[in-house]
Amino acid sequence: MIHPRPNEPDAHPYLRAATAGVRHHARALNRTAPPDRGHLDTLHAHLTELHRLLDQLAEVTRPPHPAAGRHLATAHTRLWQATTEIHAAFHLLPGNAEQAGTDTSACHPERLPEGPPVLTICQRHLAAGHSIRRKTTPADLRPHTTACVR
Repeated sequence: MIHPRPNEPDAHPYLRAATAGVRHHARALNRTAPPDRGHLDTLHAHLTELHRLLDQLAEVTRPPHPAAGRHLATAHTRLWQATTEIHAAFHLLPGNAEQAGTDTSACHPERLPEGPPVLTICQRHLAAGHSIRRKTTPADLRPHTTACVR
């Protein structure tokens, strides 16, 4: 990892702080218990924001540096695939004891144990999906299906 020189101002303080937060969380993670839905929801929110950032970086980089822009666009697509898998895992985890025996594989924000939040993981995922589908081809995304239907 390249660290900034001590005398040069930090050009990306928020991104560095977010990276440090993720590193701290990974070290502090309880390795004996599986993640809960709240954990995956937060991780999904983080990945969708990174997805938006990569999209913007690819758009800005592509005109002056086409090859670098293509690599960033590829990273954008791969990050979308990771985000999709987090979303799928969210629906496979039980929400609480009463929900453990019910079908949680489809998007039903109204059935979340904490109630439907203002922006559910499904709504966030659908919004990000619209963005990626405008900029990529189906072949780039591999065969993809989602349980979200609106």
